[in-house]
This record gives sequence, structure tokens and C-alpha cells, in this order.
Amino acid sequence: IGAGDDLSRNQSTFMVEMVETANILRNATMKSLVILDEIGRGTSTYDGLSIAWSVAEYLHDIGCKTLFATHYHELNGLVGVCPGIGNYNVAVKESGDKIIFLRQIVPGPSDRSYGLHVARLAGVPEEVIERAQSILDRLEELPAASRDVLYDMPQQVSRPRRKKIPKPDDPMQLHLKI
Repeated sequence: IGAGDDLSRNQSTFMVEMVETANILRNATMKSLVILDEIGRGTSTYDGLSIAWSVAEYLHDIGCKTLFATHYHELNGLVGVCPGIGNYNVAVKESGDKIIFLRQIVPGPSDRSYGLHVARLAGVPEEVIERAQSILDRLEELPAASRDVLYDMPQQVSRPRRKKIPKPDDPMQLHLKI
């Protein structure tokens, strides 16, 4: 059971996330501050990436201030497509197979993911980490073209011209669950 499941209403963690995201998107205005973490997780990679990408574009088009944390490296390309989008990451110091999160936010995209390191820090058994590393090594052996095409997608997928939809500026009309 996911931490956000609402079994009494027959809603999975992902459904709860999508309901909350829909509420945020319907109510966001230029005066809003929106903070989203890992939109699109909990479904297939392409579904999740597509949802996260579209949500990021939508919030950009509204013009609200947004902090959008994501593990989808492919979204780094939105910096060149959507003026006003910036990219930052948490600085990391690597020493052999160990990492230290420096607790500093620095400009630019992360050069890689640290999921296996975080799993190790969380106490996942070393046998599982080693097997995951073996699988990751095989996946990374795939031809670069089959992986890199996704990183160039934001420049290749044309964006629709959206009409600016007037949004309520009355804070009493905002019903966000945070």
C-alpha cells in the first residue's frame, strides 16, 4: 500500500496524486506558488514522463511560480523550449562508490541519478543493490541512440499554442490540499 492510498475511497496513491494535481492545475493563477514533487511516479515510465512534461508546460504557460522536483532527466530539455524555466540540482560529492549529498542547490541539471546510492543509504540489502547495479549496467549498455533520443524530445515535440484561460484570483476559490 502506498503512503498516499485512500482505500476507503478506492483510490491508489497515483490516483490521489492525480486528483491533487488536477485540483492544483484547475486553480493555479499567475499569483500562485505551486510546489510539486515527482509528478508522474506510480505509472509506466512513458505515461509518467508525459504527464510530468505536460504539467510542467501547463504551469509555465499559466505563469505561476513553480518548484517542480522530478527524476525525469528528459525534462531538462524544457529549459531551452520554455523561457523562464530554470534547472537546479542538489550538489553531490563522489568518492569511489560513496556519495555525500552536500545540501546545496546549484544551477544546471544533475549529471546522473543516484537511486542506488540512496537505496544503500536507506538500508536496502547489499545483495539487492548489487543485483540492481548489474541490471543498471546492462541497461546502460543499450545503444546511446535508444536512450539519448528521449533527452532531445523537448526540442523535437512541438508545443500547442494554448489560450490563456482566466483563472480565479480570489484566494477563497482555491481549494488546495497540501
